Amino acid sequence: MATTNASPVLVRASQAETLADGPTSLITLLADAEATDGALTANRATMQAGSPGTPAHFHTRASEMLFVLDGELRALTGDQVHTLNPGDFLLLPPRMPHAFAPAPGRDADVLVVFTPGLARFDYYRLLERVARGEATVQEIRDSSEHYDNHYIDSPAWREALRES
Repeated sequence: MATTNASPVLVRASQAETLADGPTSLITLLADAEATDGALTANRATMQAGSPGTPAHFHTRASEMLFVLDGELRALTGDQVHTLNPGDFLLLPPRMPHAFAPAPGRDADVLVVFTPGLARFDYYRLLERVARGEATVQEIRDSSEHYDNHYIDSPAWREALRES
């Protein structure tokens, strides 16, 4: 049996930092790379009906996993748009263009996990500062390499958003 010197990571709901990255979306920070010795980064995305969700993007160094806790989620994978329901799981490998948002007229509550972990919590804090008018969208663009978050144009995602 393998042994490890790693410590467990326990985040109590009452102690987790929650950020508003827009008027219809919350991000609850669960575990960043520093806490997991680089194994993963995890957050909870809670989006109300009408939330724009995430723009189309990809990561070069991490896989992203989405697990729908409640509600209904639309997710872009490459050029396809899928609808995910509670209990559905989606793995997005590095370089796979993707995006996600609540399905039209629905809320969505999603566990989001990146592996390997990358210190991303400051990226989410930047999103909140932009939503409050304390930072600019250009700062997000300038941080894309640092946070491995590369935005792209996706005609399939634009069409899906237009349909709602």
